Amino acid sequence: MSLADNSRPVALGEYMVTHNATVRKTAQQFSISKSTVHKDIRTKLPELSPELYEKVEKLLEVNKQERHIRGGLATKRKYEIQRNSREV
Repeated sequence: MSLADNSRPVALGEYMVTHNATVRKTAQQFSISKSTVHKDIRTKLPELSPELYEKVEKLLEVNKQERHIRGGLATKRKYEIQRNSREV
């Protein structure tokens, strides 16, 4: 594992915890795929920084519990926009 490989998982974890970010937002910020974020967080981060990994795990669990709510709100906004565009 190179230095770049060691630093990216830590950077991803720190970003997620600092910004309370989702995997999707983190992937966009670092211009990498969601799969890469998951791979780095799940397989590399526990070895590099167990304390940070625990914080990220808690954040991921909260995001997992809330994702259906965020999805429902996004759908609601979508249909409100469609309804408003027809009324104009």
